[in-house]
Amino acid sequence: MNGNRAKRAALRDEILAKARDQVLLMGILNVTPDSFSDGGRFVDPREALRQAEALDAEGADVIDVGGESTRPGAAEVSAEDELARVLAVIPGLCASYSRIVSIDTYKASVAHAAAEAGAVIVNDVWGMTRDTGMAQAVAETASAVVVTYNRGTVQADINIADDMRDFFANAFAMAAAAGIPREHVILDPGVGFGKTYEQNFTVLARLDVLMDFDVPVLVGVSRKSFIGRLLDREVDDRLIGTLAAGLASVQRGARILRVHDVGPHADALKMLKAIDEAG
Repeated sequence: MNGNRAKRAALRDEILAKARDQVLLMGILNVTPDSFSDGGRFVDPREALRQAEALDAEGADVIDVGGESTRPGAAEVSAEDELARVLAVIPGLCASYSRIVSIDTYKASVAHAAAEAGAVIVNDVWGMTRDTGMAQAVAETASAVVVTYNRGTVQADINIADDMRDFFANAFAMAAAAGIPREHVILDPGVGFGKTYEQNFTVLARLDVLMDFDVPVLVGVSRKSFIGRLLDREVDDRLIGTLAAGLASVQRGARILRVHDVGPHADALKMLKAIDEAG
């Protein structure tokens, strides 16, 4: 690692400590041409930086940068192309000492390069199972890691809560073997990844399974298709459903919400906090 190790370690520890005591917002910044909601809007690095500033102003605690769409049916992107996209913006994002940046990738080479550029969290939607080098990349860069429950294939007849518990138990064993400290792990139930429509609701209802591991839990449901299906809403009209699912997740113990619409979530969380404290 280069000279930014101390800065990255301080930011990593800061965000992990905050996630123990309060609910944080991870603002989504897709530098992709084909993401399901905002594809193409922020491929220009200047537009991406302006969007990051807007997310900051609305109350984002983390900026999550993605260079490959993870929507169902999206074309795979080479590591070279993904790196070109994210490295065009991450150094600029990390120029501010206080901004905490996450890299949304399942590729070890991208995670490593993004960390070198200043990212402190690796957000892997495949839970370190797609790229066999990912756990080592996380350990070598001393990054925090979001491990997503993603079976890869849909199986309707399983007990999804039990399977999720087993998946994360294996993930912790993998992390320990690679030298990733347990306190650097964040868990994500993986809504929309390898699940039936009904299972998406079940994993949110059963966040207690994740609470048993005693690490921060991240939930990412922003504008996703299960909301659109339930409410019969198009992508740009799913804010209310997203807010409802996010607040329900917080009440079940989630401590990080990954969202497109940071401002409305900040307002909703402020209201929820005021009500809780009044009791």
